Amino acid sequence: MPQAKPLRSSTTGALSGAIRVPGDKSISHRSLMLGAVAIGETVIHGLLEGEDVLHTAAAMRLLGAQATRDEAGVWHVRGVGLGALAEPAQVLDMGNSGTAARLLIGLVAGHPITCVFTGDASLNKRPMARVTKPLEEMGARFVGRSGGRLPLTVVGSDGLVPVTYRLPVASAQVKSAILLAGLNTAGATTVIEAEPTRDHTELMLRHFGAEVRTERLEDGALAVTVIGQPELTGRTIHVPADPSSAAFPAVAALLRPGSEVLLNDVGMNPRRTGLYDTLVEMGADIAFENRRDQAGEPVADLRVKHGPLKGVVVPADRAPSMIDEYPVLAAAAACAEGDTVMLGLKELRVKESDRLAMVAEGLTRCGVSVQVGADDSLTVHGTGRPPKGGATVATAMDHRIAMSFLVLGMASEEPVSVDDGAFIETSFPGFAGLMNGLGAKIADA
Repeated sequence: MPQAKPLRSSTTGALSGAIRVPGDKSISHRSLMLGAVAIGETVIHGLLEGEDVLHTAAAMRLLGAQATRDEAGVWHVRGVGLGALAEPAQVLDMGNSGTAARLLIGLVAGHPITCVFTGDASLNKRPMARVTKPLEEMGARFVGRSGGRLPLTVVGSDGLVPVTYRLPVASAQVKSAILLAGLNTAGATTVIEAEPTRDHTELMLRHFGAEVRTERLEDGALAVTVIGQPELTGRTIHVPADPSSAAFPAVAALLRPGSEVLLNDVGMNPRRTGLYDTLVEMGADIAFENRRDQAGEPVADLRVKHGPLKGVVVPADRAPSMIDEYPVLAAAAACAEGDTVMLGLKELRVKESDRLAMVAEGLTRCGVSVQVGADDSLTVHGTGRPPKGGATVATAMDHRIAMSFLVLGMASEEPVSVDDGAFIETSFPGFAGLMNGLGAKIADA
């Protein structure tokens, strides 16, 4: 576990400059995993080199693939082919990444190998039963702690049976785990989701040569089907800048008078842009320039300028497209005029921390009036003025909580500190330096 790194963020002047935030974490994980089970070489440009993704790269090496970085920062993955992952001689340590753990559990479940998964103290508290339940229906076996929590032993099989599984909760991670298990399964494996979740797995499977079908059902749900045992071929991948990471400099620019920031190459997958849709509804001045496609993923440059924000109601059906961005939205809402009501936040309770509780507690400490509803809603009572700040916020080893309150500190009357910013490196390496380059004032506390 990294040593605790308290950080303090102070009020700044205008933020300005053009930056590219690190590569998309979701796409980076998937490119390494699918490259490892493809035939030939996969070349990855712009891979996020945060700790979460580096744990995934290490795991793929232990499973028999080659994953190396050249001097130009380009990653090369030489795959072993579908069904040919090797049984690892060591425990697979997934660090802080629930995405990596859940997806890779699905991928290895379709191989006749036994693997033991673990993670850091935060990851080992997170529930995995939502993934292991459908995989058990397919024929994999698991031995773990209550709730299927890590450390978890996975006994995979190349004789899994395909299933049709309706997701009880909208989750791209669960959907992806089932689809990846279905890759080495004879027949069609289908996941039905009532609300569309991020579709990076489907897009990338098609990019590598798999057959993936989507069908709208009579009840409005979406059925996603993968046809098993395809021949996956190594591909070239250009990873766009992560829209979840871009959210932090974007919101910071919106909150500081006189600011104008250009964020280059940001992924604009419509199932990931709920935050930006919400900010525009709040009155944010965001221009989406130079729209284009990169390896099947839509990309744009975002020009963000300061301006007043007003409170809005964020509907529950938007949650799947912005589930990671609610903490930084709450920081924006704290500075907006009027109430911002965020509905349907139950999934926030099982992220790296109980993010709903952590956000409410942190905002309260910073002098912001908030209410958590019995229906897992969050109401932030904004006054249109900077909040008081002046608090130290507990992060519970959650990188997004840490970054969100450091952004709030840039707009508060008094500095805001976080008790530990070390975990920021899992998703946004160099965050403080990049933000300070725009004019922020983030320093060791």
